[in-house]
Amino acid sequence: MTALLISLLIFGAGAAASLAFAKRERWLRIFGAGGIILGSVLGLVPAIGVALGAPPQSLRVAWDVPYGSLYLRLDALSAFFLLPTFLISALAALYGTEYLEAYCGRKALAPPWFFLNVLTASMAVVVLANNAVLFLMAWETMALSSFFLVTFESEEESTRQAGWMYLVASHIGTAFLFVLFVLLGKSNGSLDFDRFSPASNAGVLFVLALVGFGAKAGFVPLHVWLPEAHPAAPSHVSAVMSAVMIKTGIYGLLRILIFLGPVHAWWGWTLCIVGLSSGILGVLLALAQHDLKRLLAYHSVENIGIIALGLGVGIVGLSVDEPFVAVAGFAGALLHVLNHAIFKGLLFLDAGNIVHATHTREIDHLGGLLRCMPGTGVTFLIGAAAISGLPPLNGFVSEFLIYLASLKGSVSLGASSSVPMLATISGLALIGALAVACFTKAFGIVFLGHPRCEGAGHPEDVNLAMLVPGFLLAAGCVLIGLLGSSVVRSMGPLISTATGLPSILISRDLIEMGNSVARVGQFGALLTGVVALLSLARSKTFGRRQISTAPTWDCGYASPSPRMQYTASSFAQPLTESFGMLLQTREVLTGLEPLFPQRAEFHSHTDDPYRRYFFQPLFQSVSRAMASLRPLQQGRVQLYVLYIVVTLLVLLLWQLA
Repeated sequence: MTALLISLLIFGAGAAASLAFAKRERWLRIFGAGGIILGSVLGLVPAIGVALGAPPQSLRVAWDVPYGSLYLRLDALSAFFLLPTFLISALAALYGTEYLEAYCGRKALAPPWFFLNVLTASMAVVVLANNAVLFLMAWETMALSSFFLVTFESEEESTRQAGWMYLVASHIGTAFLFVLFVLLGKSNGSLDFDRFSPASNAGVLFVLALVGFGAKAGFVPLHVWLPEAHPAAPSHVSAVMSAVMIKTGIYGLLRILIFLGPVHAWWGWTLCIVGLSSGILGVLLALAQHDLKRLLAYHSVENIGIIALGLGVGIVGLSVDEPFVAVAGFAGALLHVLNHAIFKGLLFLDAGNIVHATHTREIDHLGGLLRCMPGTGVTFLIGAAAISGLPPLNGFVSEFLIYLASLKGSVSLGASSSVPMLATISGLALIGALAVACFTKAFGIVFLGHPRCEGAGHPEDVNLAMLVPGFLLAAGCVLIGLLGSSVVRSMGPLISTATGLPSILISRDLIEMGNSVARVGQFGALLTGVVALLSLARSKTFGRRQISTAPTWDCGYASPSPRMQYTASSFAQPLTESFGMLLQTREVLTGLEPLFPQRAEFHSHTDDPYRRYFFQPLFQSVSRAMASLRPLQQGRVQLYVLYIVVTLLVLLLWQLA
């Protein structure tokens, strides 16, 4: 634990140095980013060792907080979640050294570096904490530090609204966690995690954990803060929040499942339903978006749904004593945690490159960026293929494991238990197909064709500080995809901690799964190689010819313009219309009333149905109710003192009674 403690101290020193050197921009970047990079690299060393099977490490120091102690423990599960935490945070810090330069002179840069150091440290403590009080303190620190990062550009009304919604959602989830840990502590007489034992009210505790941690993870319908907060934050912060921070919700849910003892089948059913709704709704809403970062945010909801599907299938397998289904389900879900961190961090950083170069997030204003931003375009394409689950990249490996678990379960389990397996297979297939369509739209509209507005005409690619993190993450997508069988076989300690199954049984199943991944991965690599050779042969063939260009038949238009290209909404329209009852897309067409209109406009907008029909009316009702209490706030200190005295008297009388 010594290395991890030093790592946490370095994060704290980086945060303090960010405030100390607030007026000296060069030193601010060195200490603000350097603290995160150095602390993360140092913390990765013990995390990798324990994740691969080294003995767990722990540290316990008493303190004066009631029921609390500085109790840290590094086991295989916490070590695994530390890997993306430190990796993405370090790369985001390197990226931020250049990305935040655009704000020099306009905004103070000390606060974002301070809060990014605090956020990284708090996320690490969340997964290391072995005491509920320490866990909740780190959890709240994580929420508050990320809130200040989301509201970095607080002069924008939309940013303030996004921050407010995120803060409310975080504290609603925290309220459920308070109740959860109070019940666990009451039944076990301690708030230390290693003192928790199976409880008689395990079902109630599971529901509390699902809501409390699901609000942070972004499960539907608790996801409404996510597509608002992630686009509002600076792009390197969006990468950390989407790739790492929301996974703390998955970690918390897994940790609670370990405490609750024998699992019940309905827990798995519930997670499968949550996963299907999150995955399908997330990818559909992503398909309908015009804002690039909002599109990526909804894909976080989709991929959290895929993780929930894997966990649900694994829990069903555990409940009916089918080890292969359980191991494959948990392995697929946990590997997708790492894979999603890599390709989603990559995509958000590339989106930041695009915003930095073109000053817009609107997909319909972009086009033709591959010619002037080849580095960003290539890495974005790799990330898009990975998030779509295409071989031979990393997203395919984790989704393939969930397919394996579902196929095995649908064949070997009874009729009732096979229902969630069949639903998972169908849902994963639909999610994957829609994801391919969505990222075909995103890459095609943004990087191919011609610029659709003057501002996006001739941007320059960003410098190395913003390109290197993307190259490294793209390499991670490729390496995990090509070495998928070895990665799967190395997950034994992690699966053993998460499921409690015997190590020998887990190793046998992981070897079998690794062989299957290797065979399919080899076929995918072969297919990719054939396509690459055909592309090379085509370029060589046409490279010897003189190719002339001429306008195509243009339906009577004498001079085609870039505005005649497909837009994001027109490309996705056939699919969004197919799910029109769910999406409720609003379309506005103006300017066609005269016989010979000079100008016409068409706009479409798709609201989040949960926000539009449930949360927005609920928040408005609460706001009106709170407005009725406004007369109580007179601005006089004497009146507030009177409120306190009256409250104390009421409590005293109640206690005496």
